[in-house]
Amino acid sequence: MKGPRFSAGRGSRRAEHVSDTRRALVEAARRLFAERGYAATGTEDIVGAARVTRGALYHHFRDKADLFRAVMAECAQEMAERLVEQETRRAEREPGDAWQLLRTGFQSFLDACTDPDFQRIVLIEGPAVLGHSAWDALVEEHGYLLLAEALTEAIRDNQIEELPLAPLTRMLAALISEASLYIARAEDHERARQEAGLVLDRLLAGLSAPSVPSGA
Repeated sequence: MKGPRFSAGRGSRRAEHVSDTRRALVEAARRLFAERGYAATGTEDIVGAARVTRGALYHHFRDKADLFRAVMAECAQEMAERLVEQETRRAEREPGDAWQLLRTGFQSFLDACTDPDFQRIVLIEGPAVLGHSAWDALVEEHGYLLLAEALTEAIRDNQIEELPLAPLTRMLAALISEASLYIARAEDHERARQEAGLVLDRLLAGLSAPSVPSGA
């Protein structure tokens, strides 16, 4: 009876150790990638900062790019969760129609694009290291469903014109994506944020359902 209990305990401790090692690698890599960038960060820098062996890195990740992918995914998920929580609280405090809440949410996302970690890792380094398909995949994972749901509600409530949902969702996602990249790559991030926000909201205003019949 003692043998199995001991084995189970040892297995549990090993699983915790494996999890802790992976966590240490991701945290160290995230800090270094944000500070130095991908190209200037070596695997020796990462394992040294994480206080693990080089073998541990390759046990958890195929290579540095695979580790970067995990860091990028974590940054994107954290930002998505933070924005959802923030906008949910806003909707509770300031009830409004779905379209106005969505337009406000877009502006909040552009604010998030000035966050140094998110900006460097997700918006600048991500497409450069992993290709634009990696960024597109993150948008699809964290944005398409929520955006489609909000647009469906706005169309149903006659707040915006009725348009085919699938292309509308993808085109708006692409518009927001380009706005975020414009901010990240600008020399003056704050000015770029204001300019992108102004243009984005003006374009979105064109989707609003007319308050009077056309030609009236």
